[in-house]
Amino acid sequence: MPELREALDEVLRDVPPARVAESVRRLITEYRGGAPADEPLLRDMVDATAYAAYRMPATHAAIAAAFGQLPPLGLSSHVDLGGGTGAGAWAARDVFGRIESTVLDQVPEALRLGRRIAAAESFAWQEWRLGEPVPEADLVTASYVLTELDEQGRATLVEQARAAARKAVVLVEPGTPQGYRRILDAREVLIAAGWHVAAPCPHQLACGMQGRDWCHFAARVNRSALHRRLKDASLGYEDEKYSFVAATREPVPNAVGRVVRHPAFRKGLVTLQVCRPATTVGPLLVPKREGPLYKAARDAEWGDQWPPHPFV
Repeated sequence: MPELREALDEVLRDVPPARVAESVRRLITEYRGGAPADEPLLRDMVDATAYAAYRMPATHAAIAAAFGQLPPLGLSSHVDLGGGTGAGAWAARDVFGRIESTVLDQVPEALRLGRRIAAAESFAWQEWRLGEPVPEADLVTASYVLTELDEQGRATLVEQARAAARKAVVLVEPGTPQGYRRILDAREVLIAAGWHVAAPCPHQLACGMQGRDWCHFAARVNRSALHRRLKDASLGYEDEKYSFVAATREPVPNAVGRVVRHPAFRKGLVTLQVCRPATTVGPLLVPKREGPLYKAARDAEWGDQWPPHPFV
């Protein structure tokens, strides 16, 4: 992500820091409110710049992490619905390499800023509103968009994403109980339409975490000095919590299991919380006597497949 960070720093030099900070405070309040937006939250170029400054690195990290769970699909084209300033396009480039990305959004200022940030990239930018035609692509994505829509709007977006995707759909939402619920609803729609869940679930059945917990993951984001100032933060990093579903038109091999929490370590023992194909979610103990599997468990991270491929 160094290129994205440098590009962001370049465009931020043109906007007074005080105006960006004021806009960041308003956006944080409105995003945390969680209610569907009656109008676009980004009202002008300052808002678009503020959003890019404080949200784009974390959004990029979450989307890239979700993309990393897709199996090889030979993806060559990508459409990002409600893609704003282009975090999803940057993530697709970083994960898949040569891929043609088109960013669709209803806020002209966000598209213009995204084009400036990605001046050296060949992304396409198109003004678009929900319900308007979506160009077909191998991969269609939407990130942090469902939270801004009402129930009918969410259903429309998921259906449009599914209809336009030739190979895969990836949806990302905040890693909150509400974000998880929206992802579950979208997951049900995709399965009912005959699509296949590639990640994070190791099955096509009802989520085993419903009613007592929620499925989410975390992506580590290194903060720049400006990022820390805008968020009044002292740490040089943050962990972006996100929920997601990745689904494919054709069946693909599922993970045998998924680590759904940070591993716990004791002397000679690793405890993993694992979601399994039978939909059960619970602890899996890996003692030191397991040798290579124990070593793999010590290296495992929240969100990883389990067991890792050499042990499947």
